[in-house]
Amino acid sequence: MSAAQPSVHGFVPTRGRGYHPEQVDHQVAALSQGRDDAWERAARLTVLAKRMEGEAALLRERLEEVRARGPQTYESLGGRAPQIMTLTADEGDRVRAEAREEARALLDTARAEGREAKEAAREASEAVRAEAEAYVRDVVGAARAVADAERAEARGEAKGWRGEALEELREMRRRTQAVLEGLEKGHAERLAATEREIASREAEWEVRTAELSAYAQAELTEAQRAFSEAGERARHGQEDAQARAAELLAAAGASADRVLRDAEGAARAHEAAGEEVRAHMTSVRNALAALTGRAPAEG
Repeated sequence: MSAAQPSVHGFVPTRGRGYHPEQVDHQVAALSQGRDDAWERAARLTVLAKRMEGEAALLRERLEEVRARGPQTYESLGGRAPQIMTLTADEGDRVRAEAREEARALLDTARAEGREAKEAAREASEAVRAEAEAYVRDVVGAARAVADAERAEARGEAKGWRGEALEELREMRRRTQAVLEGLEKGHAERLAATEREIASREAEWEVRTAELSAYAQAELTEAQRAFSEAGERARHGQEDAQARAAELLAAAGASADRVLRDAEGAARAHEAAGEEVRAHMTSVRNALAALTGRAPAEG
């Protein structure tokens, strides 16, 4: 969905209840035009009042000039001149009085119109301001209502997502625990099998060691018997007997050494295998402890 176009007067469009930006722009444009017309009328009336005040001031200056010159009798002209001048003076006074009255009336009218224009402009401006403020309050109220609704909806959605995430986390923990228990059980079974194999090998090596020891003892006994027989035959051939005895003793010693080396090798191999198995099981227990968070069991 394309984003809503922003208002030309700076109003931000919102979702939900409220006014359309076109309606807002149209209403604001109409109010702005009315305000501008009122200010234009006020400006024209102000200019007219100033012009009338200027004309009245000019008439007052001319009247003062006439007064400063003093009355003209024109008696030196003779005949009807004085009468004509008197009539002219009277007419001038009348004209001046009418001019003063007219100027005063115009000035009062201009001032009244100026005051009316200013008052009308002020009232129009206040009306426009009040209407704009009311409209702004309506827009702000609608925007707040929409924002509150959206926040409530977002909180509801966040709560739902949190519940789903917690349930997924619990399920993952259950599966992980099951896998770890399976691994631990498998390692325990393999450990038991290895221990049984080690015990079987120990029994076999013990039997083998006993057999080798018995064989060595038998060889030694045979060598001693042969040595005794050789001593008995020494009287008949001491050199042959000594050589034979030396051979038998050497053979018995070599056999005993070989049996001892085999026994010691078997014991070392058995011990190394046991150490290797124990090290492997210790590593397995530590890995399981790291995964489960429990202290490793003592072996």
